[in-house]
Formats: sequence, C-alpha cells, structure tokens
Amino acid sequence: MAPVTILDFIGRTPLVRLKAIPGKSSAEVWIKWEGANPTGSMKDRIALKMIEGAEARSELRPGETIVEFTGGSTGSSLALVCAVKGYRVHLVCSDAVAREKLDTMRAFGAELEVISSASGLITPALLAAMQARVEDLAQQPSTFWTKQFSNPDNRSAYHVMAEELLSALNSRIDAFVMGVGTGGCFSGNAEVLKERLPAVQCVAVEPATARVLSGGPVTGHHIEGFTAGVVGSITRTDLIDEIVAVTDEDAAATARRLAREEGIFSGISAGANVWAALRIAEQLGPGRRVATVAPDSGLKYLQGRLFA
Repeated sequence: MAPVTILDFIGRTPLVRLKAIPGKSSAEVWIKWEGANPTGSMKDRIALKMIEGAEARSELRPGETIVEFTGGSTGSSLALVCAVKGYRVHLVCSDAVAREKLDTMRAFGAELEVISSASGLITPALLAAMQARVEDLAQQPSTFWTKQFSNPDNRSAYHVMAEELLSALNSRIDAFVMGVGTGGCFSGNAEVLKERLPAVQCVAVEPATARVLSGGPVTGHHIEGFTAGVVGSITRTDLIDEIVAVTDEDAAATARRLAREEGIFSGISAGANVWAALRIAEQLGPGRRVATVAPDSGLKYLQGRLFA
C-alpha cells in the first residue's frame, strides 16, 4: 500500500441539500461543498490532475519549476501539490483577490508576484498582464507552465466530481448550475452528466459585468474565480443550455445568506452559483432536482468585504 499523503484526501466532498433558502414552489437545490478539500477549494482537484498528468507524459521532471497565473485558488492548490511532490512553484496573482489566498500560496512555499489591479476589479486588462508575465517566466529553463485555461486535465479532473454527484443523488439530476472561470468545472461535469442523463440542463453562470458567454458588456467584477473577458479553450460551450448573469451584489448577498441561514460557509462564487441555481429551481418546480457547487471555503474571505 502506497504511503498516505494529504493528496489522498482530495475530492469525495460533502453534498448538502439547501433547506431554508429555497421556496415551497422550488425544486430541490443540492450544493457540493468543496471547502472540505485540503486547501479549502475545488481547485485541489485540478492541481493534482494537471501535475500528475504532466508527470505521466514526461512533460514535468524532478527539479523543474511550475509556473501559472492565478486568481489565488488554483495557485494555492498548485503550491500544496508542489510542496508534497517537491517541486518549486512560481505564481503570478493580483491584489484583486482575497489576501488570505496570497498568504496561503506563500505558506505552502510558493514564490509569488502580485500585479496591481484597477480599484480591486478583475478585468480583461489585469488577466492579460498576469498572462504576459507568466509567458515570460515559462521561457526560463527547467520550467513547466500548467496552462489551466487550456489544459484538458483541468476539465477531466471534474469527471470525478460528476460521478460523485451521480452516486450521491442516485442519478436524479435535472439541472447542473456552475460558474465559468477557466471552464473546467462546468465542462468536466457537463461532459459526464450529459452522457449519463441526456435530458439534464447544464446552466453556465457569468458575472453581469463580464458577459463573455452571452455577448454582453465586459468591464470588471468582484466575483473571484469567474472569468473576465476570456473563454478558455477547454470550455465546452456546446454543452451550455442556458446562461445566467449574476451581479456582484446578488452573489455576495447570497453567500452571506448561505452562511447565516444554511450554515454553509463559502465564498462569493458559491453565492453566484446558488443565486442562479435558485432561479433555475423556481423554473423547474417541486419534484425536480438542481445541483450546484460551492467552490471554496468562506475562511478565505474573512479579511475582505464579503463578511464584513
């Protein structure tokens, strides 16, 4: 039997039915609480999959340095996996994300560069600046860039989450609702769910001020983990049945309601997902079932505005 490490405890996270928030005319709403992963984020799944995939293909070798630009959660997860496996990691992030995420990356030993944002907004310009810096870093010798926005291992990492949902809900899911950042979680789950349940409705969620999927305005937003002007190449837009746009205010208010009324402590992206899931649940009505995801723990957001 191989030695057990913290990496063996990634996944198999709790699935909780919302009881207080949905109305009587609503379908059931179930939420996959990914805060139970080692770093408190679903991105532990993709970090492990991307690194082990690269190892299996001999694209990543002992002694090399992993580089990536990140909104903080993927960076924290990469730093965790690299700490266990013995790789160095150099990450590019910004001051638009929660300070707890920056501190977590450093705690796991990552070398971190922080790029300044415009008034704390996640914008296309910020994303471009972060990517440009990582492109420079990736030119250095003995460096491997995980390329989370285009890495198929990001998407396939969530096939396991879909299997967990199907098992826990006895393959009774009428709709799956998920925000799009890199596109990995939405797409990986949708690939499996659509194959097993052809009638399932897969709903993509995006910020109201960064409507890259629906073709609306793209300025900036505060929903960490959601995209800002880029649709990653791993995003299966062909599997999107509906797109719901969520404001920063509605996402934040719903995250606070989850904590205070359901005891589910998560970040603003969970608020956005659940806000959209509640709308879909009202459309479907009683006797139906909606699944969504709380991507991370609320512990990452205690120093910011979300729970102030």
